[in-house]
Amino acid sequence: MTASLNIEASGKAATGRAITGWHVLAGMIAFFGVVVGVNLWLAVSASRTWTGLVVANSYVASQEFNGKERLAREQAALGWHGALTYRPGRLALDLRDRSGRPVPLGAVSVDLTRPLGDREDRTVTLLPSADGTYAAAVELPHGVWNAFTHAAETPHGAFEQHSRLIAP
Repeated sequence: MTASLNIEASGKAATGRAITGWHVLAGMIAFFGVVVGVNLWLAVSASRTWTGLVVANSYVASQEFNGKERLAREQAALGWHGALTYRPGRLALDLRDRSGRPVPLGAVSVDLTRPLGDREDRTVTLLPSADGTYAAAVELPHGVWNAFTHAAETPHGAFEQHSRLIAP
């Protein structure tokens, strides 16, 4: 048993209603209106949440790559082990050499960014503590943070470290 729709030669369905060109036009406008509307909403949402900017100048960043790679190898050879931690109200960096002694860093700053968006980005300066760590009082909103720690003046050149923090 097969179901079929009986359409008369005049274009009317068996129910007596005719499908006209206006019905087809309205259906096409509704369909493409929904598609265009959703695409516009997604494009606006995407542009508000992430700029897509990773570095200000990609050419300059590419020229600095080999130097940063060399610096990372040198720090690994020195046996430096650093841990950036966050607990509510305090951001701390503990950097030790292979014998467990604190590494003197000089001025330390941490660029904190969100993985998406740049409205909450900030730079925090860490100050030396008595126990050899570097710390600052800071309140981070809940969520994931990317942290780029850098100190220009150490006994062995600049120090850089990338970390990911989760603020409770």
